Amino acid sequence: MTAADARRRDPRVDVLRGLALLVIFLDHIPNNAPALVTPHNLGFSDAAELFVLFAGYSAMAAYGGLFRRSGTAETLKRIALRCLRIYAFQAALLLATLFIVRAWMELTGLVPRFGVAPLLQMGLWSGLLRGLLLNALPNYLDILPLYIVLLAAFPILYAGMRRNAWAVLGLSALVWVLANLNPSLNLPNAAADDGWYFNPFAWQFLFAIGMALAAVTTAGTGLLPRRGWLAAACWIYLAVSLAQAAPWAAWGLPDLSPFAMAPPDKGRVAPLRLVHVLALTYLLFSSGHIHRLAMHPRLWPLEACGRHSLEVFALGCMAALIGRIVYRTFGPTWPLQTAVNAVGLFAMIALARALDRRMRSRRA
Repeated sequence: MTAADARRRDPRVDVLRGLALLVIFLDHIPNNAPALVTPHNLGFSDAAELFVLFAGYSAMAAYGGLFRRSGTAETLKRIALRCLRIYAFQAALLLATLFIVRAWMELTGLVPRFGVAPLLQMGLWSGLLRGLLLNALPNYLDILPLYIVLLAAFPILYAGMRRNAWAVLGLSALVWVLANLNPSLNLPNAAADDGWYFNPFAWQFLFAIGMALAAVTTAGTGLLPRRGWLAAACWIYLAVSLAQAAPWAAWGLPDLSPFAMAPPDKGRVAPLRLVHVLALTYLLFSSGHIHRLAMHPRLWPLEACGRHSLEVFALGCMAALIGRIVYRTFGPTWPLQTAVNAVGLFAMIALARALDRRMRSRRA
């Protein structure tokens, strides 16, 4: 693979991000059988960490080059418009979720155990207003606000990395450490006592790492240097993480966990989670086989999902909401689980393919 090939849109990022979006849909439905074999049950980190790291990678690949080609003013305008578009999707998702859940409550008399329940307890209109102001973030609708904050911070991070990438990563790491040592270092959230679930002061480190990864891979052959000892250490860590995190009882197997410990905190990207996602990223981005596999035509649906991540994520949120409502109303029976998961996954892939065709026809 040549340096010119690496400078094109990296198929690994789109394929892996597309896969992460499908996994997030499965994970956002409680008592969902397929979630027993998704990444959060196979190690310390899960799809959310990869999604944010790839968000940093994609921002660097897209807007880093735009700063050089089109100048600061035009790039800042593009970033602002992207943030506004993400916010519009967040507002639409919040509005739809509140009214769908409210209608379901009136029809069934059931009380939701998920997501927007704290906002509805504030009153429909009050909860909606506070949600639109990003002052009250419900479960399952809290990752896009994080993305807005991180993307808004991108110009500052980019300016720093052009001068000294290691200094920016060091400062970013320090903020991550402080967020882990002091839980009060967070943004307020009226829907939870401990602030934003995805603490921006912690998650910004993954975003910055993704930016640095893009800078390194696109400047060279597209691959990280492969070191046998480092790859072996990563595989060992992933194996220990699997043994520790796997739901052995749910799988009907004896418990193989080597330690008795609570799951590492996700909201602040606890150190065990951070090392896990970094080990996984190193193995993925130092392997030429993974790069060639990502270009396989049969993975095009996943690549399309990653390429249109915002729209696919929004549809996945709505599909997961319907799944939660169906399970809560009728119970997570096998026929319902099969239908909910099949329809949701098919709809997300179909939307991505339709958007991909439209994009190609416009270019043509």
